[in-house]
Amino acid sequence: MTSPNLFQLAGLVFAAVTFVVVGDTAGKLLTGGGVDPIIVAWSRFALAAMLLLPFSGLTASELPNFRDWRVLLRACFITGGICCILTALRTEPIANVFGAFFIGPVVSYVLAILFLGEKPSRRRGVLLAIGFAGVMLVVKPGFGVSPGMIFALAAGGCYGGYLVMTRTLAGAYRPRFLLISQLLIGSALLTPLGLTAEFPAPDVSVAALILLSAFASAVGNYLLVIANKSAEASLIAPLVYSQLVSATVLGILVFKEWPDAYSLLGLVLIAFSGLGSLILHQSDKWASAAKG
Repeated sequence: MTSPNLFQLAGLVFAAVTFVVVGDTAGKLLTGGGVDPIIVAWSRFALAAMLLLPFSGLTASELPNFRDWRVLLRACFITGGICCILTALRTEPIANVFGAFFIGPVVSYVLAILFLGEKPSRRRGVLLAIGFAGVMLVVKPGFGVSPGMIFALAAGGCYGGYLVMTRTLAGAYRPRFLLISQLLIGSALLTPLGLTAEFPAPDVSVAALILLSAFASAVGNYLLVIANKSAEASLIAPLVYSQLVSATVLGILVFKEWPDAYSLLGLVLIAFSGLGSLILHQSDKWASAAKG
């Protein structure tokens, strides 16, 4: 399989993060309606694991891979991230939550340099610093950070770790194995909490939203695994910023949530950071080709 070009990769990542936002939109509808975020997270992992296991291609010879500490840590990161973001979405506008969540690409960039040996770039560092400034405008730490935004920041930190671990494992394991491993491990981690939480009353709309939350999230994360197999984590990180577009649009359409002036400026800075990183990556690629 040939590696996708930048535009193909951008389209793949945008599709992936849009599916993730759709899943989280369903999750916000559920938690906003009084469903415990742990129930939403648990059902997302357990239902997706149960329904996708027959299509995962999982074999007996792959079972020992579940003991790989990198596989376990990756699953812990995504499990913690989803629990935190669903908790944040319960009380905060979806665009603001994803704005704070975008501390994740900064975390991913730093961790990729420290642990994956990827070379730092001064210009890319400046752009990520601009994105970080945008996150701060969304979070507004000087005005008192709400508990929901703290959970959103925690979700972003977990997601940054998840992106790096996905990049680390992308060449070692099949994409479908990586997906099913995070679903099964996440289900196991959340089962004790899920069993003690209060379940919602049976309702067709709740069941439909739980199904949508599970499948949209699973598809999105599977596409991210495919993308990480084709490109560096430091390139995937700014592409993930396109999630802001989906989050803002769905926030307006579904919840009638318009960002305030500070948040809107922050979202613009975050988007500028991601777009600038893409332009920088492409110009570096052209420069390298010209030298070669």
